[in-house]
Amino acid sequence: MELKWYVIHTLSSHEGKVKKLIEREKTRWEEKDRIGQIKIPTLEMAELRGGKKQVVKKKFMPGYLFIELAMTDELYRKVRAIPGVMGFVGTGNEPQILTEEEMQSLFAEMGELPAEEKAAPRILFSEGETVRIIDGPFANFQGVIDEVNPEKGKVRVRVEIFGRSTPVELDYLQVGKI
Repeated sequence: MELKWYVIHTLSSHEGKVKKLIEREKTRWEEKDRIGQIKIPTLEMAELRGGKKQVVKKKFMPGYLFIELAMTDELYRKVRAIPGVMGFVGTGNEPQILTEEEMQSLFAEMGELPAEEKAAPRILFSEGETVRIIDGPFANFQGVIDEVNPEKGKVRVRVEIFGRSTPVELDYLQVGKI
């Protein structure tokens, strides 16, 4: 019995409720050993709130769950009968199986790969690029990026203040593309 990944379409913002219901119901089902992991696709994102950086989890595929199953007709009917489940993603009554490559890509996007398999952080800015500062004491100033530090998520921007070029180190969240 091999578990494969499927996608369940749920009512919007009912992903957590559906996940809890499936986990609760599977303990009563004979096929409980045919159900593996259930994941809600989320991303950890940094936001500026009140001038402070906070990490929050956001759904990047609202209305969907990933579930690992060894599919049978009976299990298909039971999962579809869970309140809040719209159905499986696929054609007709045939749920689509996700490939290993698709799941690895999704897990990488969600940040759930082991440390040695994680992709390098995305570099959002490049040296020489002109940006607008959107937060902090230099808000609404424009400057040119001198240096990008993707490990720290920071950039050094040269800002013209009183006719002099001054380097300012800022977080990725504090600058925006023009």
